[in-house]
Amino acid sequence: MKSKSKTIFVCQNCGAQRARYEGKCSDCGSWNSYVEEKTAPPSTGRGWVESNKSSAVRLDQEIEETIMPRFATNSEELDRVLGGGLAEGSFVLLGGAPGIGKSTLLLQMAGGLASFQKKILYASAEESVGQTQSRAYRLGIKSANILIAAENSLPEIIQLAEKEKPDILVVDSIQTIYLPELESAPGSVSQVRECAAQLMNFAKKKNIAVLIIGHITKEGNLAGPKVLEHMVDCVLLFEGDTQSDFRLLRTLKNRFGAVGELGVFEMNQKGLRGVSNPSELFLSQREDQRVGSAIFASMEGTRPFLCEVQALSVSTPMAMPRRTAVGFDQARLHLLSAVMDKHLGIRFSQQDLFVN
Repeated sequence: MKSKSKTIFVCQNCGAQRARYEGKCSDCGSWNSYVEEKTAPPSTGRGWVESNKSSAVRLDQEIEETIMPRFATNSEELDRVLGGGLAEGSFVLLGGAPGIGKSTLLLQMAGGLASFQKKILYASAEESVGQTQSRAYRLGIKSANILIAAENSLPEIIQLAEKEKPDILVVDSIQTIYLPELESAPGSVSQVRECAAQLMNFAKKKNIAVLIIGHITKEGNLAGPKVLEHMVDCVLLFEGDTQSDFRLLRTLKNRFGAVGELGVFEMNQKGLRGVSNPSELFLSQREDQRVGSAIFASMEGTRPFLCEVQALSVSTPMAMPRRTAVGFDQARLHLLSAVMDKHLGIRFSQQDLFVN
């Protein structure tokens, strides 16, 4: 007897489920985030560990220490952020704002992996094969080890991957692929959760590294249910100002390396170029004897960065002076101004402060 699907309402921000519509999610507090979806009948075989092979191991037993194989990406900055290279059989999520260069970064990574005779399948659900080829040629990537496909059906992508047997599978993006058996639209919580679960199973069973691109919300958080970040082995955030040439790749989660590692890239006509000495680049336009400017060292991941802090104070007739901070903790700015006002006799209570 075929089981019937029922209708539920799912919060697109946190994944909470309700039997009826709510204007405000009682779990995460977001407004108008509930969307009607139909639940699919439970499927079998979701896990990647076969039940008849499951066993427990005592920690006092001696085991042979194994080194996890890693693939060099031919990019020093990307290898550092990944913890020494792309781990074999890993499941990686790359998030970032639209137009920041996520597809360019993974396409260049595919070119670097192909130079080490690794086979890559790049499945794009947002662009045609011609568009992806045009970007690859513009970046100077021409390799027989890179296969490009335009497909948004997950079963078709997995079937193609099983046929071609690549070392690395890239899916662009998780919000645009779908499972036909689910009636909800691509990008919904149920579609993202189930597609990610099947990709994780595929990565672990076949020992193939899978990289997926994810969108972010207007608040800067990764879109989709939070369970998506728990499923993957590594979460990377690609950020930066689209008006600037600099891009920052940050590690938010990594089961195979350090968390908080930072990679710096510069966007040019030939794509993204890794910056080996970011401090020199950040301070290249700084003049000597600048007033209101200071240099400080900041630890990001495992290496220090030299950055410039600019400050300006202007007298104000207003009763409540302004405290404006860009890239600096505003609460700390209030604290520092209060300390200097109290112990140095500087009347910051009558000054507007700007820190960049």
